[in-house]
Amino acid sequence: MAPPGVLEALGYGPFFDAQVAAAERAGLRVGRAVADVGRRLLVRFEDGESLVTIPGRLRARGEEAPVVGDFVLAPPGDEPPIARVLARRTRLSRGAAGRGEAEQVLAANVDTVFLVHAVDAGVKARRIERTLAAVHGRGAAPVVLLTKLDLLDLAEDRDAVLEEAAAAAGAAPVVPVSVPSGEGLAEIRAVLAHGHTGVFVGASGAGKSTLVNALVGAEVQATAAVRPWDARGRHRTTGRRLFLLAGGGAVIDGPGIRELKLWDPHGLEGAFEDVAGVAEACRFSDCRHEDEPGCAVRAALEAGSLDPERLESLRKLQGEARATGARRAGAEARAEQRRARSAASSRAARRSQDDDGDIDGHGDGDDGDDDDGHPE
Repeated sequence: MAPPGVLEALGYGPFFDAQVAAAERAGLRVGRAVADVGRRLLVRFEDGESLVTIPGRLRARGEEAPVVGDFVLAPPGDEPPIARVLARRTRLSRGAAGRGEAEQVLAANVDTVFLVHAVDAGVKARRIERTLAAVHGRGAAPVVLLTKLDLLDLAEDRDAVLEEAAAAAGAAPVVPVSVPSGEGLAEIRAVLAHGHTGVFVGASGAGKSTLVNALVGAEVQATAAVRPWDARGRHRTTGRRLFLLAGGGAVIDGPGIRELKLWDPHGLEGAFEDVAGVAEACRFSDCRHEDEPGCAVRAALEAGSLDPERLESLRKLQGEARATGARRAGAEARAEQRRARSAASSRAARRSQDDDGDIDGHGDGDDGDDDDGHPE
């Protein structure tokens, strides 16, 4: 729909272009959502940015509400309504807050999820594992960024931090980052090549907005110092925003997130590839790694080649995934029952209308024979 240019740098390619019909090309523009503004979105079109509205009919048609990173179709004009959201290639999502069964999509069509983890308060291995489990299986590649390494006093501390983070990250790359010295910025820019999109995920105060400013080369995001007594940050970023980088590619920043509530259990194996690899040697395919004979996982624990805390973390996340799956299945069953009752009520109402029509329109036959215009 658009010639090579801004949209191509933002990731628009054959996957998305193939979804646009010829009739849509005549009257609609394609753009990428770059910021959420309440009930509106700021969209980057080929010829500039424009606000668009999110019509309620999208949900009525069963479509998901657009988020930052989505490619959308909209007509020209002042704050036009979105006509359609193109199918997503990937998504970053989590379980919505509370005990509900809803999925909350945080960003769409991202190639890389950067887990930004500040080390000034130590490495939170279990938080890294949980976040990677939430990221794996959603189509994007995870990368762990260890920030604020310049705050560590000794080289030994740095080596210990990197080793601990690498153990929690599994197969995901770990990149040490220090904005003041510029360490790690070249590696991040290499990942965010032309047409690629990354998203920063991490707690407030981890340094996400500082990283964005360094990558963009301007103070585009507000930053604030962390609290000295617990190294926690304060929310300064209130909405998600996509930034186009000078060399092509883009990065999405957003409010701090301490952890991602697990939504898709399929990411567990990817986040714990080391445990899964050992488990392949178990005698039984359904081994629970407890007291079964021939358990390779227990043998690895006894030999010291597998961290027991990592196995316990996996079990905890598996239990959470089962509980979430059961709640989702229950919610889906209840929704199906409501749909069935609604359909049954609609059928009953139509039958009632048909019966009333038969009575009012045709009578009982005897009245028709008597009413022949000739009284007896």
